[in-house]
Amino acid sequence: PTRPEAEPVGDKVAGHRVSMEGKRILVTGGSGLVGKAIEKVVADGEGRPDEQWIFISSKDADLTNAADTKCLFEKHKPTHVIHLAAMVGGLFRNMKYNLDFLRNNLHINDNVLHSAYEMGVQKVVSCLSTCIFPDKTTYPIDETMIHNGPPHTSNFGYSYAKRMIDVQNRAYYEQHGCKFTSVIPTNVFGPHDNFNIDDGHVLPGLIHKVYSAKQNGTALSIWGTGQPRRQFIYSLDLARLFIWVLREYNEVDPIILSVGEEDEVSIKEAAESIVAAMEFKGELIFDSTKSDGQFKKTASNHKLRKYLPDFQFTPFNKAVQETCNWFNSNYAQARK
Repeated sequence: PTRPEAEPVGDKVAGHRVSMEGKRILVTGGSGLVGKAIEKVVADGEGRPDEQWIFISSKDADLTNAADTKCLFEKHKPTHVIHLAAMVGGLFRNMKYNLDFLRNNLHINDNVLHSAYEMGVQKVVSCLSTCIFPDKTTYPIDETMIHNGPPHTSNFGYSYAKRMIDVQNRAYYEQHGCKFTSVIPTNVFGPHDNFNIDDGHVLPGLIHKVYSAKQNGTALSIWGTGQPRRQFIYSLDLARLFIWVLREYNEVDPIILSVGEEDEVSIKEAAESIVAAMEFKGELIFDSTKSDGQFKKTASNHKLRKYLPDFQFTPFNKAVQETCNWFNSNYAQARK
């Protein structure tokens, strides 16, 4: 019923051919939301002449299989890895398949990190998620609080598997001196997202809902009161930060990649931004019989700002407009 998600695209190499002393950067999950954003940012001029970027998807290797993963690493001989591949899903899929999410992601992460160690990869940057934080916590959450208590029960399988990357990174560093680290983005959105209304995340789901309401001339019904608050990060901003982490960030401990606490927006504000971007003129209804989910998950980007005080995030409304434009233009091919 489920499989690791690192959605379609072939074996594609972006950037420049380089001599053997250059960096060969393997990106797992290279055809998903964040992988496509990194590919675009690299192609648009952020890549360097001594870097060869290799984006792979689930078509290229089954990362739950140790032999497959080892073959992939032997084929591409990466010097650096950005590890994005994971089995992911929305709330209800997580609740139904916690064991599958736990086992598949533990296998994927262990295979990637161990192949990287065996091949002498210089650095691995893995992608975690804010859902790994304890369910009962104080806000804002920061990097020191990951292991302070159990995660939310709805997706404990996925959350614990992701937490174990942080544990393994420390173990590989202590035992073998490996430079393996991880990043924790807040709610990511942008082109190439999964716009499935039932199973996607809140923003892409809303974009698809507005599109459909506009096509059908119906009112827009939004689940919940619209009051919960989230920090959204545009995938292209996250891509630029990922590249910085790969090149410059030398801690084993993870780093939260997020807009500031002051840039948190309510679901209602997010919906209104999408309505404006899509020029939807119909009625907006908040269905308060539906669950709001977690009210907030505010994360601190204090550590990021210590390193990059001047990093400019794309303004939320501009990022929403660009994502809506992409969805309108690519509706037929978009993951829905």
